[in-house]
Amino acid sequence: MDIEKFTEDVYTIAEKLTAGQSPEIKSKINFVRERLIELYQKNLVKINHSVLEIICASNLISQGYTVDIEKHLSEILICDVFATKGDGTFIMEIETGFTPPDHALDTIDYYVARIGSKIARYSQYCSKFALATPVVGILPIPKLFLKPPSKRTKDEIQAIKDLVDRFYKNPPIEINDIVNARLHSVYLINIDKCFAKQVDPYTYLELTEKLQEASELDL
Repeated sequence: MDIEKFTEDVYTIAEKLTAGQSPEIKSKINFVRERLIELYQKNLVKINHSVLEIICASNLISQGYTVDIEKHLSEILICDVFATKGDGTFIMEIETGFTPPDHALDTIDYYVARIGSKIARYSQYCSKFALATPVVGILPIPKLFLKPPSKRTKDEIQAIKDLVDRFYKNPPIEINDIVNARLHSVYLINIDKCFAKQVDPYTYLELTEKLQEASELDL
């Protein structure tokens, strides 16, 4: 653990994000900065993910949200970014495409299951749920989650449940979680330029669909 290097890096990114901002926005971004340092001292975060979190947090703060990170939603769920504005709540999960060595031979299925599991489990805890990813990656979002709940067929729902249950059994996902899950937006993170840009899921699908088809992803 190198607390000096971590602190230096987090301060550097925070300075870039707060440049030209109002005192209120600066204060909220600096709160996230200090929270990250606190979590790092407890060995709960790493610098690469922390940079992504503070960039995403800054975007929401600029929209008037109050933001916390690594927030407990239940005994087993901790979200990356949790934001509130008025009576509304916003949860953002950041995905980098990492898969553990145990799934070296079924990386795609594992990642699709991970995305599906997150949408189904996390979206029930908020008014709006978003996924975020660095611009160097593509999110394989199951198309079922882009349909209204009333348009999701039993076969589609069961297929997602079967896939998620292959990798996440503790606890198994509930059918109703899949039926009612919503993905409200996708955020594209440009780390070098320190911004996160929001697109709606349908636009994201249009932008990535040809690449997914060329890669023969069955979503």
